[in-house]
Amino acid sequence: MTKRLFFISTLILLCSTFIFAQEAQKKPDWRKLHYLSEEEMYMPIEHAVNFVETDPPEGGGRMVAEFEPMQAVLIRYPFGIPMSVIIEMAKDLHVITIVSSSSQQTTVLNQYTNNGVNTANCSFLIANSDSYWVRDYGPWFVFDGNKQPGIVDFVYDRNRPNDNLIPEKIAPHLGVDLYGMNLIHTGGNMMVDGRGMAASTDLVYDENTNHADVLEKVNDYLGVTRYDVTIDPLGDYIKHIDCWGKYLAPDKILIAEIPQSDPRYQDYEDVANYFATTNCSYGYPYQVYRVFEPGNYQVTPYTNSIILNHKVLVPVSGTQYDAAALEVYREAMPGYEIIGITWNDWLNSDALHCRSKGIADLGMLFIDHRPLFGEQTKQDSIAITSKIIAYSGEDFVSDSVLVFYSINGGAYQTAPMSESGTDQFTGYIKGFDSEDEISYYVFAKDESGRRLTQPYMNVLDPHRFTMEYWENEDYYLTISHDTLWFEQATQTQSFFIGNETTTEITINTIKENAVPEYLEISLVEGINVTPIEAVLPLTILPNERVEIQIKITDLFPAKDYVANKILIGTDWEEATVVAMIHEDIISLPEPDAKIAYKLYPNPFEETVRFELQLESKQMVTIELFNVQGQQVHSMQQQLEAGNNTMNLDMSRFRQSIYFCRIVAGNKTGYSKLIRK
Repeated sequence: MTKRLFFISTLILLCSTFIFAQEAQKKPDWRKLHYLSEEEMYMPIEHAVNFVETDPPEGGGRMVAEFEPMQAVLIRYPFGIPMSVIIEMAKDLHVITIVSSSSQQTTVLNQYTNNGVNTANCSFLIANSDSYWVRDYGPWFVFDGNKQPGIVDFVYDRNRPNDNLIPEKIAPHLGVDLYGMNLIHTGGNMMVDGRGMAASTDLVYDENTNHADVLEKVNDYLGVTRYDVTIDPLGDYIKHIDCWGKYLAPDKILIAEIPQSDPRYQDYEDVANYFATTNCSYGYPYQVYRVFEPGNYQVTPYTNSIILNHKVLVPVSGTQYDAAALEVYREAMPGYEIIGITWNDWLNSDALHCRSKGIADLGMLFIDHRPLFGEQTKQDSIAITSKIIAYSGEDFVSDSVLVFYSINGGAYQTAPMSESGTDQFTGYIKGFDSEDEISYYVFAKDESGRRLTQPYMNVLDPHRFTMEYWENEDYYLTISHDTLWFEQATQTQSFFIGNETTTEITINTIKENAVPEYLEISLVEGINVTPIEAVLPLTILPNERVEIQIKITDLFPAKDYVANKILIGTDWEEATVVAMIHEDIISLPEPDAKIAYKLYPNPFEETVRFELQLESKQMVTIELFNVQGQQVHSMQQQLEAGNNTMNLDMSRFRQSIYFCRIVAGNKTGYSKLIRK
């Protein structure tokens, strides 16, 4: 069979889908098929007829990648893996074993105990199953638009009804929602990067003839916006992508390499070249790593490994190629523990990945930063923005969302990241110069104790970019003060922007980088003060300087000082001025009509009690805000005229300062709350 072309199908670029031709496959020799008997191979998939499709996850799904945090691993008894790998898994991860009965559970538990498995990390799911290929029929984990975990079930492409029902058993076992996606598929032929990209062989199109429907469903249920559907260079009937490739990170992929004498050699090279010239979700081409797998009588199923947090278990068979394969993993994944699992029953197209399945950490941290790379234009500071989600629902630890960065290989520095939108954080890298090389990674920690970096390898393989060349004497924008301190409520401060060049400089924006905004920014011209928006863009002539006036508005306070950045954007660079505003001089809003209430205790530990005096029966709303001015809680209750009480449960909130607004009819009250 000759296949020389490779194609990609994307939901966005459906009209540009390229389908690569290939000769019709010959009828496979069923006697060599490990997955199917001859009877199974020609049997229709009966459970597809009765499959119940549900609505997709609310707000869309995000399918979890194999290299994301896992809380457990799923296997099945009778085993398809050696006891040595179960011992390794249970050292630092929960192992869930599918057994058919309580008596079988006892049998397995005795085996675990006798072999030294850490049984404290073992549990069981009692359910009938037909095979040990849990990768193929096991659960696909997603998070919906409300940050809730769930499982997406699909029509398993084997006529094995017990295996097909396993996701329905695991969902209640884990206490998560189950979604039904009416698409024939299999886990061994699906890999995702957790950021909207996925890859499979064209088996998915063989089994689902409506290609547009395939793309629509993976988008709606799994959040896949680009689906790379490839030829199968292995040329095997099974056509599973995990037989020859796997994502190691959002920007890294491992692809098998075979001898040039093999007639399939060019197919493998075409696939590898495609990924090496196609952008990953980070915006640059994948880093392609190759592992040599001569196959045939040499059992070398190296791509059929499993990633479990910072440990990679790689199937090896004692061949001369094992050491080189493990070294490829170490090069691609520095900092990971790479462990070879030797066993005589591995097959080239069926090994450890096929026979085990990671269970996603349902309260994981998720960092999705689209990194800077290549050469960056001259600017005063580099903004690093990232989506960061604590699926645990816990708050982030104060001052523990950070950018770590190094300039020209020097010691790593940290820059705090502040909330800049929903699930969005921004920090700034400073102190660099022309042609400097900057390495960096993003770090987050939440109150559940979880911590995460992007990239996962952090200092061992950080994101990198360089600054373009510039001559400092050609352009020079001077700022008279880099920090303004506000200690009094009536205080007004100014800073000056000067142009010490021989070229006009145009200021396009002067804005406050905070939500909500605390500052009013004006241009001072003689004795006149004009709102800055009214005069932008503003041209500063050579050797000229302008005065920018800042005063404070009355909004919620935060911490001891509110730190706000004033960003100055010109036609060639961006400068920053920091305004430090003491919380004591920012007052709470004064309502037009005050509500009669008192609250206690304050400071409090878990519960705040509100006592309200109402003139009539009405709806009362209590809204809670964090120190950034974002609403974090709201409660409503219909109360009668007279004396009333409302209790606000604050037990799930971390120790901090909060602000509440009490609204009853046209009356409002404000108060500061402190959880100790």
